Amino acid sequence: MRDFSDDLKALATRLEEARGYLKIDAARGRLSELEEAVQDPALWDDQERARAVNSELAQVRGDVETYDELAGRLEDAEVLAELAREEGDESQEPEIAAALADLDRRLAELELRSLFIGEHDERDAFVSINAKDGGTDAQDWAEMLLRMYTRWAERRGFAVEVDDVSEGQEAGILSADFRVKGRYAYGLLQGERGVHRLVRISPFDSNARRQTSFAGVTVVPALEPAELPEVDEKDLRVDYYRASGAGGQHVNKTSSAVRLTHLPTGIVVTCQNERSQRQNYAKAMENLASILAARAEAEREEKLAAISGRQAAVGWGSQIRSYVLQPYQMVKDLRTGHEAGNVSGVLDGDLDGFMEAYLRWRRSTADEAHAPA
Repeated sequence: MRDFSDDLKALATRLEEARGYLKIDAARGRLSELEEAVQDPALWDDQERARAVNSELAQVRGDVETYDELAGRLEDAEVLAELAREEGDESQEPEIAAALADLDRRLAELELRSLFIGEHDERDAFVSINAKDGGTDAQDWAEMLLRMYTRWAERRGFAVEVDDVSEGQEAGILSADFRVKGRYAYGLLQGERGVHRLVRISPFDSNARRQTSFAGVTVVPALEPAELPEVDEKDLRVDYYRASGAGGQHVNKTSSAVRLTHLPTGIVVTCQNERSQRQNYAKAMENLASILAARAEAEREEKLAAISGRQAAVGWGSQIRSYVLQPYQMVKDLRTGHEAGNVSGVLDGDLDGFMEAYLRWRRSTADEAHAPA
């Protein structure tokens, strides 16, 4: 009869660690508070607060139920292994091994949560893609990135709301702004911020020469309205124009699309997917305020890094990843060293390996920054 005691002990240790990073003890208390809050009919007098409470309730309840389920499965496996050992029943080995393998897989998925150490990691994400150097190839590359992130979001069950897409002159897109909605969307996507480089044989070159193209990606957390900074309308240039594309036919009849230019910073935000000019203006303002908040936070981080003498995280305009289709096939992250040879898979949304590698790299650099000299 195989001895499973070491495997069970290791799983118990990992489950106890999960109890810590999921903050299960505090979550149980918070769960009781939230369940009591949703029973109060007055909660729905404030629709925004009611939605926030219900969203938090679902998340906290999910964490507690996940932990309790895993704890129950581990206890069942321990009992089954003990009974089989006492009776010398080797026929139970496959069932015990399968139960432990499933627990190992579930805990591995859960352990990604321990890497979310940022204040806003649980939030939705505002993402912008902009074609850079490379002409038509860069615009095509920007559209490929939009598809890549959309497919990745679909794989994870996240919703994608496209606010604006500016079509390229010949092919592809000049830019795209969209929101990814789902728990930890920002935590997962934040490592995508920077410049992405593509090397391939250009489909737009009659001589089939190799072309290098660049596209920039920015990612900021979607903050709650109360957290957003006030934007002085005197600092804005507001342009209205007729929307096109994914917004629907009704938006083409009037100048409902909105472009906001923040004059002090030069940041430009557009929105065209809502039905009215007022709705597009409100969404564009929310996006702009989130970008300004993230920019201010990044500037504070850079100042703190300069004071402490440590190197700041990769900045807004830095090249972070190379996608090579010719003369060989490889995607490589320049910060973490993580590589993938299946380029088509990556471009089809298989990004989890790169995102997890970035989160581990971020945590390791944070640990180094706080280590005693």
